[in-house]
Amino acid sequence: MGDTRLPPVVLSDTERSTLEDWARRRSTAQGLAQRAQIVLACARGWNNTRVAARLGIERKTAARWRTRFLLDRLDGLADEPRPGVPRTITDAQVEEVVVRTLEEVPAGGTHWSKRELAKVVGISPASVLRIWHAFGLQPWRTETFKISPDPFLIDKIRDVVGLYLAPPANAAVFAVDEKPQIQALERTAPVLPMLPGVPERRSFDYVRHGTVDLFAALNTATGKVITKLSAQHRAVDFRDFLDEIDRQTDPGLAVHVICDNLSAHKAPVVHKWLLAHPRFHLHFTPTYSSWINQVERWFAELERRCLARGVFCSLDDLKAGLESWIKVWNDEARPFKWTKTADQILDRICRYCDRISKPVH
Repeated sequence: MGDTRLPPVVLSDTERSTLEDWARRRSTAQGLAQRAQIVLACARGWNNTRVAARLGIERKTAARWRTRFLLDRLDGLADEPRPGVPRTITDAQVEEVVVRTLEEVPAGGTHWSKRELAKVVGISPASVLRIWHAFGLQPWRTETFKISPDPFLIDKIRDVVGLYLAPPANAAVFAVDEKPQIQALERTAPVLPMLPGVPERRSFDYVRHGTVDLFAALNTATGKVITKLSAQHRAVDFRDFLDEIDRQTDPGLAVHVICDNLSAHKAPVVHKWLLAHPRFHLHFTPTYSSWINQVERWFAELERRCLARGVFCSLDDLKAGLESWIKVWNDEARPFKWTKTADQILDRICRYCDRISKPVH
């Protein structure tokens, strides 16, 4: 039963919908969600005592928000301004920080530091940093990009991605590339092992014992890798590596090889070899688009898990280390999963080109 001494709370359809939305959404500030529940309970005709008991709050809390809603409706449920230190940074100063960051550079410099900009604007470096954070500005960061100028960009992307997402029947698809000039590096002092609270430590300088080139063909369906170590990566070396792929692949399968635009991949000796092996088909990635070749992802694993922290006292030691890690990989091989369609990739490229072709500010 309602309390006839209390003014009734009558909601419009819009107000009820808004309050119910606030009450449901826990992402909304907890206080606002509770206030919405109080008003909705009052709208059912409940008195303040019943509302307080049902929601587990003080009776005076229910009375306060009933009164504020009746006076100011939905606006009355918002928090009132709280007392605190008066604001010392004006809107003009905030605007000046943002505009200078985006449109100017300091004399003799390439980008602002918080101290340089604070000195010009007349505020503290901490205030400049807070403004940068608020507007998502990071002048200390920079990134690089390269848009492929390949006239057959679209066709090549559709071709390569099609091989990943829908490989042909009765065929093996290999992502192929070379990792040239892998260095056999020996540290000038023994590596100090990791201890509790202390990371592994190694000397800054090293002794180089020569280099070796690695050819790799990643089977995109199984994740297994066919490799060949070579002193160089000439066209004849690439042809010899194709021979190795031919020997290790079921003769009943067609072979699709994804590779980049290195001149060695298009040399006459390779073309002649392809004519003698009609089951092989080469597919070229777009210019400056090594990111689309899955074997590059495998090279990243090789670098991270074998080479970056490896110590090799000779070229033979390096070769043995590479062969050992490759064997472990193949014993537990799993394919990399390609998820983006050609249309998604092209749409993103178009959006990026549109973004960089317009004025930034």
